[in-house]
Amino acid sequence: MNPFSYIRRLYDWVLSWAEKRYGNWALAILAFSESSFFPIPPDPLLIALCLGSRTRSFNFALVCSIASVLGGLAGYAIGVLAFESIGQSIIDWYDAEKMYSVVQGHYASHGFVYVLVAGFTPIPYKVFTIAAGVFELALVPFIFASVISRSARFFLVAAVIYIFGEPVKYFIDRWFNLLTVIFGILLVGGFLLIKMVLH
Repeated sequence: MNPFSYIRRLYDWVLSWAEKRYGNWALAILAFSESSFFPIPPDPLLIALCLGSRTRSFNFALVCSIASVLGGLAGYAIGVLAFESIGQSIIDWYDAEKMYSVVQGHYASHGFVYVLVAGFTPIPYKVFTIAAGVFELALVPFIFASVISRSARFFLVAAVIYIFGEPVKYFIDRWFNLLTVIFGILLVGGFLLIKMVLH
């Protein structure tokens, strides 16, 4: 099987919500879920909705940002209240135990930076929202880092669509496999950035 086919099917499934009546609600649910447990980022649906109504691009970005931050708080709550029953399973599913162990002893001093970087990059944000709860990162800095990173990411996406429009979707469709590889490289780069911060 083509290694990209599964990812492509997930991508197309997410895009299909842009054509439905409740696309805006789907975006909010997806953004919320992705911040606490779900593997698919909301960016593809955000792109699709922005392409469908470019004048509302920044409204969609706002919905996405608010829902994502609320989802991050849900991840934080999982870390505080239900790590053994729920949080550990999520970390195991993402095979992020090693990363979790690496940051464990440094969260008190670097937790804000971890959340900031994870919120903006392809690093699984939910791993760090859960870890923030487990390691008792102060709630206000956690919310502040989440608002900055999530808003910067989603408003950047909305701005690109607002300015360039349909060519962006054409570019993604044409170069999907390459972009998937780049996404993976960025993910690894994000992990390396976290390790650099630790040192």
